[in-house]
Amino acid sequence: MGETDVEQVTLALLDAANDKDFEVQAQVRKSMLTLGNEQPDRVLAMCQDYLLKHPKLVVSHRVVILQTIELIVGSRIDAISSPRIKSIISLASDEMTRSKEVVPDWQQAASNILVAVGNKHINDIMEEILSKFQPGVLPHFFVVQTLANLSDSNVYGMVPFLNAILGTMLPMLSLTKQDNMKWVFSSALCHFSDSISEYLANLDKAPDPTVRQDTFSSEICAAFDILFNNWLQSRESKLRLTVAEAVGSMSHLMASDKLEEHIPKLIPAILSLYKKTNEHYIISKSLCHVLDASVNMGSRVLETQLDSLLFALHQQVSTSMDYSNPPTVKNHNEVLRCFSLLAKAFPDRLVMLVLQRLENSNERSRLGSLAVLRHLINSSTSMMESKKLLILASIRQPMADHSNKVKKRVVQVISAMAHHGYLELDGGELLVRFLVQHCALPDTYQKAAADPEEVTNESLRTMCDSTLHLLTTTVGRLADVLWPKLLYYISPAQYSNATTPLCKSLIVLGNKKKDNKEASFNIDFSQEVNLPSPQTLMVKLLVNAAFPFNSRGHGAPSLSLLQILSVNIHLNIEAVWDQEIPPLLTLLEESTAESFDKISWDESLLKFLSKTLAAVDDDKWLCQFAAEATTYLSTYNNALEEKSFLYRCIGVTLQHSFNKDFVKKQLQEILLTARHNDALERQGVALAIGLCANSHLEGTLAKLDEFGKSDAFKKSQSIFNLLKDRNDVEVEKVKSTLILCYGQVAVHAPPEKILNRIDQDILGCISKHFNTKVLGIKVETKDLTMKLSLIQSVGLVAKAISACVKKQGYVFSRKQELIALIQEFIKAEPADGLRTSVRHLVMRTCAHLIPLDPALSENETFDLLKVCVSSVFSLPPETHTPEKITKDEEVLDLKQRKALYKDTLSSLHDLLSSVLGKEPTPDALQSVFKHVECGLSSTLDHERERAISATAHLLNHYLDNMTVKNMMSFHNLGALLGRLSPRCSDPQLVVRATAIDCVYILLYIQLRYEGFALDYKDGAVEGLLPLKSQLENPDHSVLYKTCFELTKVMSKRLPQQQMTTLVFMLFEGLVDSQTNCCRASSVILNTLLKNRGGGLQEMVPEMLEVLRVRLQSITEDQVRVAVGQTVLIMASQHLQTVLNTLANQPLPYDSWTSEMWMALGADPIVADQIIEIVMEKLAVMAPYVDKKESMIRGGTTKVATNKPLAMTCGLKELLLNGQSQEPALSKFPQLFSCLIVRLASSVGVSAPKDNATKRSAAIHVAGVAADALRILLARAQLDEVLKRLDEEKAWDAIRELNTHVTGVTLLARAMAKHAGPRLPAIVECLCPSLNNIYECQRITVTAFFSELLNHHVATELMFIDVLMNNMMERIADPCCTVRMLAVRGLGNIAVGSPEKVNKYAKELLAAMSSGMEEKDDPGKLIILEAMSGLSKVLLYLDKKNVHLLVVYIFMKIKPFLESDNDDIRCASIHLMGKLSKFGSGEPIFKDQIHNVLVSLLLHLVDPNAHVVKACKYAMRVCAPMVGSEQITAMFQNHLHEDKSLHYGEFINDLTKYLIQDFPGMLNFYHISVLQFFKSNWSEVRAGAAMFIGFLLGNLPDEHYAHLNMGTITQGLVMLLQDPDPVVRGKAAEAMGRFH
Repeated sequence: MGETDVEQVTLALLDAANDKDFEVQAQVRKSMLTLGNEQPDRVLAMCQDYLLKHPKLVVSHRVVILQTIELIVGSRIDAISSPRIKSIISLASDEMTRSKEVVPDWQQAASNILVAVGNKHINDIMEEILSKFQPGVLPHFFVVQTLANLSDSNVYGMVPFLNAILGTMLPMLSLTKQDNMKWVFSSALCHFSDSISEYLANLDKAPDPTVRQDTFSSEICAAFDILFNNWLQSRESKLRLTVAEAVGSMSHLMASDKLEEHIPKLIPAILSLYKKTNEHYIISKSLCHVLDASVNMGSRVLETQLDSLLFALHQQVSTSMDYSNPPTVKNHNEVLRCFSLLAKAFPDRLVMLVLQRLENSNERSRLGSLAVLRHLINSSTSMMESKKLLILASIRQPMADHSNKVKKRVVQVISAMAHHGYLELDGGELLVRFLVQHCALPDTYQKAAADPEEVTNESLRTMCDSTLHLLTTTVGRLADVLWPKLLYYISPAQYSNATTPLCKSLIVLGNKKKDNKEASFNIDFSQEVNLPSPQTLMVKLLVNAAFPFNSRGHGAPSLSLLQILSVNIHLNIEAVWDQEIPPLLTLLEESTAESFDKISWDESLLKFLSKTLAAVDDDKWLCQFAAEATTYLSTYNNALEEKSFLYRCIGVTLQHSFNKDFVKKQLQEILLTARHNDALERQGVALAIGLCANSHLEGTLAKLDEFGKSDAFKKSQSIFNLLKDRNDVEVEKVKSTLILCYGQVAVHAPPEKILNRIDQDILGCISKHFNTKVLGIKVETKDLTMKLSLIQSVGLVAKAISACVKKQGYVFSRKQELIALIQEFIKAEPADGLRTSVRHLVMRTCAHLIPLDPALSENETFDLLKVCVSSVFSLPPETHTPEKITKDEEVLDLKQRKALYKDTLSSLHDLLSSVLGKEPTPDALQSVFKHVECGLSSTLDHERERAISATAHLLNHYLDNMTVKNMMSFHNLGALLGRLSPRCSDPQLVVRATAIDCVYILLYIQLRYEGFALDYKDGAVEGLLPLKSQLENPDHSVLYKTCFELTKVMSKRLPQQQMTTLVFMLFEGLVDSQTNCCRASSVILNTLLKNRGGGLQEMVPEMLEVLRVRLQSITEDQVRVAVGQTVLIMASQHLQTVLNTLANQPLPYDSWTSEMWMALGADPIVADQIIEIVMEKLAVMAPYVDKKESMIRGGTTKVATNKPLAMTCGLKELLLNGQSQEPALSKFPQLFSCLIVRLASSVGVSAPKDNATKRSAAIHVAGVAADALRILLARAQLDEVLKRLDEEKAWDAIRELNTHVTGVTLLARAMAKHAGPRLPAIVECLCPSLNNIYECQRITVTAFFSELLNHHVATELMFIDVLMNNMMERIADPCCTVRMLAVRGLGNIAVGSPEKVNKYAKELLAAMSSGMEEKDDPGKLIILEAMSGLSKVLLYLDKKNVHLLVVYIFMKIKPFLESDNDDIRCASIHLMGKLSKFGSGEPIFKDQIHNVLVSLLLHLVDPNAHVVKACKYAMRVCAPMVGSEQITAMFQNHLHEDKSLHYGEFINDLTKYLIQDFPGMLNFYHISVLQFFKSNWSEVRAGAAMFIGFLLGNLPDEHYAHLNMGTITQGLVMLLQDPDPVVRGKAAEAMGRFH
């Protein structure tokens, strides 16, 4: 390659070096570096010349070139000649100092060159720089900067010069007035000092090991004086910082006496800088250097500065760190280093100061002190040893700080102290307590603060958890400190939230001691005075276990700790607990808070307690357990659920006690100390006393009676005092507790002892406490608590009586009185919401009372049911939150409300079942059902759900308990089915499913009455159950089918005498409040009439009249259709008249007309006649007329004619009727052909105007025909055809003018694939339309036939000749679109029937050739189809048929390779690939391949992805004809359409093979590539640049003669100015290969 070419390229790159695109700029620099690495001298020379010839070049451009020089020098310093080095030094020096003003980017770039050269040629550099660093004259800013940077990059080269440089520099310092010069001198002195220190620290590697510190001391001291005395006082912050940094670095090199002399002034000066700037890191770093130097030399005066030093450093360490701002973190670490240095010299004073600062309550101050203390504990272990007790005493104050930030830092200090033996010392237990206290922190409820350093309770708690675990597991010597002392924290309530980490630590410690058989494992509770007793520990851990997911999941750890402590609790229980606790733990592991069964779990724990007490077998221990548990109750005053469980534990314990006096004493204690205002606590007390009564009935009743008469209930008898007495509320609550206690005693007492005590000892006492007499007047309480307690207790008493009367008779004389009383309670409840459990408890209690003797009267029962059902059904949905009535009222949350609703509804069901009785009758059922049935048709979803649920419960109870006597009839079956069956389509799934259940139960009740056995299973009725799963789908068709199946079963099992009742009940259902149920009623009605209507002849007139009345109220279309069908079945029809009438209706048809058309399809014979008439009319009538758009604009619009359009609409509605399938199938070919031709005539056609409104009818003309065709396909059961058409959205396409052909093609494709046998008849019917005068019909049919040729079905069913002949005729059609479709069809034969290709070879080639020469082809569509078709045909043509035409076709398609049309470009390349098989072995074809090879290679980066794939295919199949085995292998391995291609690597490798195998064609190749430099596509231009670049990069020197380098260079230079940055980048990259 000639020098001029390289120079021209380099020059172009230099011109482009300042390209506006950053990536191009980077590539230019990279290429210049590549050229520079190959020919460093030449490229550097050109860079120099360029800069010299362009003195006015913009700075940014100069900078890029200077940076390039720096890169070349940096990478090839050894290969650059000495003269060039010197000229580069000279250039850089000149560029750096040419402007007296500081121009940072430019001068820095020049300086960097000097630094890069200086790494190798330090002497030459120093000669140049020192020439501009003359004594007495202030040097250029960047001269000093360069010296500083050189001292960094080449320490060993520069230090020998520094003495002289410092000597020259010193006088300059006093001459310097400007801040920027002061800054650069200071920076240089800092760098010089650091370099000298590094040199001295590594003398073994230094070239001159004789260099000593005192070599530089005098100069450094002199410079120090100027910097310290003068410059450090500057107002410029940046300068001050740099001076401070320099002073710090210089302090290491100063003579000891000189430094000692300066310390009293130096340290205050540095410290004062903290107040003058926010950039503290540099100041701290400088201070650290000074302190290091001072401490190392043993400074005596440093101590005089200690107070101010510690004050300032403490301020710094107390400053908050911002971890997103690294300098603040670095500053913190430097300050801690300062403290470490001072600790070496002044340990006592430093520790005292830090500990004094801990007393300061300021948060920041404490945080800083704690950080220093932690650092010293960890880093200065030996020095801190003697101060441990002092530190332990001092840490107490920050431990009491309220700030979580301080506490977090305290925890870190405690962790450090624990690892260094502090916790074993006296006072260490306080640190443990601190950790435990903060393991127990509650969650942070307030909104998070904006402070990023904010420490939440959660994060502090987690940190303490981790620390406690760490101390337990890693600090072995702490085991005796923590065990058993951590047990102290288990029982106090304030540590509850720490239970989980405490238990885990104790489990680890206990297991370790137990495994090692250490004596300390066994705890002597008498010696460990601060520990809770074994009984208290057991109480606490057992209550924890009852609520396993509370307090961060303390259940499992509490149980595990109990197991570890077993022998310490009591010697007898280890075996029991080892057996009982593991299954409990397993159950917990398998549960989540959501799936947890709390009731079952509580029972398991109480059984566990009972077994434990039995195993203990020590009444004294047991009494102590009960006494301590009772005492411990008060700790749960804020956790009432836990307290309630503990009451139950006490009750179980008292059951096991034999000490009656102790039991009475505990009962008294419980009743006296209980907080009766809390509902949960009242329940807990009652349960405890009830459980106790199981073993101590007499004593319990006596104690309750005694307590009821005690002073707690004595008060003034004045009614006025009664109203004013503030203690009344408390007294009412105590009474409530006692009332509950009596109820629980009744339930838990032994059945054989309780019955004769009910009236006097139980109910008498309850009544006495509930009713108050003042001055002899009975005053009924309004207290809700007492009401609830009374209701609950009465229910419990009834339950107890029910359990007893199974063994002995009993008349409950107070039953009516109690029911009447509690019924009033439910009446008083507000209807706007469920606030209390009054309803639930009243109904549950009534359900228990009703079965007891004596029975209620009919009126009493009616009133009770009316009140209860109305009160529950009328409640709003459970999601509704009722408003408060009083301020003190507690509002339930959603979860509580849901639970209360569930309980209330369950109680209602129990009440209804109780009323229905144990031997229900139809009349009894009807009397109860009438209270429920009004809710079934409610407009409110929740009311219907409640009503159907209650009905299902009633019927289930009826079936389970019914008895059949004398084959009695179930006379209300019809009425019940009429009410319930329509609900099977209710909008609510739960109502639908439950309604099916109800019908199922009703039919089995009927079967029982018919005499069938209890276990009899009826096949038809059993068929109802699978319908429930179908009801989950709310789709109407599914619900219709379900109703149909349901009705069939009902129809089969229903007695005839019940039919009338059922039918008239269903008429009512047609106007149900729910539309779905109206539909269900109509479906059930029609199905029932078809199956059983014969027996209702005399009722028909009345039925029709009722239907007429009902129709006036029916608005739901589906119901109207169903009713219309019922009427039309009975009507006589006059076909022609009906057709004419319907056809003359206004378009579009209204729903009535549409229904009538659809109904006409119900009779196959009539439908067949209608189809015949419609096809005949459509064949002979004009489909549209051309009308002028306006007189002014001219032009015509196609407007549909009325009659054919109406007939098409009617046909569409008729086909919607499923019964039309048979006639539609019998005439399918004719009807399909008729509709597709009608569709062709409708596309783009407007609807006719309405005569009345003069506006076009709102109807899509083509859409009607398309819909009719779609329905026809459905009727023909061509589901796969429809599925394919729907997936491809063919129906949208086929109805619009622009996409009609695509839609027809999709239709033909689907028919060919999935309806082949129907096609011969369809083709026969369609052929006449190809000669039709309507162009639109010829286009549609040609498109249909064209696609059919794409499928083998045409050959299989032997209609291919018909299709081919028709396509040949259409080649000459006057319509361009028809000709294009005909060419497409002829090409499709290669896909559909390849074996027929050679039969039609001559015709096919002639048609395709003429297609490629088509002149009347504005969109080039015919040419495109011809090339595409020929590509397909060539696959199957014999060589003899094509041989002579190969080159002719090749020449025909070559011009299309560069077509602007993507599709034509793609098709021509693809066709070229197909031609390859006919050219193998032909030299002339090989030449043609090489002629287009460059074009194909460059189109591999074509912007169109399809063109790229076509190129890959064509090159792969043509590869064998290229004439190179390597290129062939490369094409076949890498050019796969579905794989990505790394174009750069590919072209790089390819050019190597082209050079190797075709050196003679290189000239042709590169000229071909150059032509693409002007391509329209930027991707191709970029590819051409890459091609040339790789060609040049891989070309051996001897082949350069084959290339016109001048033209290449000019082309690349041109591309370097291309508007596309990618092209410019690739051109620059190519230029990098000019070497």
